[in-house]
Amino acid sequence: MRFSQRIGKKSVRQSLQIESIDQALENRLWNNFLNDFIGEIKSYAQHGESDQAKICRIIWEEFFEQRIDEIPSYQGGGVYIAGVIKYIKEWFFSTVWYEKYDFIEFIALLDAKVIRTSFTESCNKTLERESAGYRFVEDKLVQITSEEEIQAIEDAINSPKGYKTIETHLRTALEYLSNRENPDYRNSIKESISAVESFCTIMTGDEKATLGKALTQIEKSHKIHGALKNAFSSLYGYTSDSGGIRHSLLEDDIPVTMEDAKFMLVSCSAFINYLKTIK
Repeated sequence: MRFSQRIGKKSVRQSLQIESIDQALENRLWNNFLNDFIGEIKSYAQHGESDQAKICRIIWEEFFEQRIDEIPSYQGGGVYIAGVIKYIKEWFFSTVWYEKYDFIEFIALLDAKVIRTSFTESCNKTLERESAGYRFVEDKLVQITSEEEIQAIEDAINSPKGYKTIETHLRTALEYLSNRENPDYRNSIKESISAVESFCTIMTGDEKATLGKALTQIEKSHKIHGALKNAFSSLYGYTSDSGGIRHSLLEDDIPVTMEDAKFMLVSCSAFINYLKTIK
């Protein structure tokens, strides 16, 4: 875990990139635009305007809503593509995060109607790699991490004094999940469930209690609904027999995804918050 995350200076929103775009994500999205969109369009034409020039005209007129007689051009006429790209780049790296996404989404829609490259697929790989809270679905950017999910994680992490181990487990789970270079979804799930185990042992006063035993005691003393206990026990069972989370990997194990790890982090955080209310 990085120093900034250990001391709580890097927020959940920053780690999962909600309502923000850090420099690495910004750079990668720009590279997607250049390499996977512009780079896939023909830059020459035997007669008339090249496809790149036509696309630049569309972006200039439709997205930026600029006057067509002011588009960067050669003295003898014709769109100066490098000049348009320079204009877009200066705007892209100076504007706010949501306008960057406006542009990326516009390009995806344009791509779907006119060109059809691998642009959206490449952007989704970038968004997943950089732990952004958005993905392309049907050429539209949608948020995959809700405000309620973020709030649940924040509330669980920001526990009162005496729950430092729980905070550490959850921050470590978040670090494994949001690691840009080497995400570790299995260990993220393990840390999420360990946070619940820690909370349960605190509630029961039994440091050696397993999660199952702790949940049984909590059910009796705090009147937790049996169905809720069983549901969480089933989730715990998933961590014990799926994907090598609590045992060695097997050849036929199903890979653990970012979505699996995020679901467990949110679920465990929400369960901890629930347990706080009945403690």
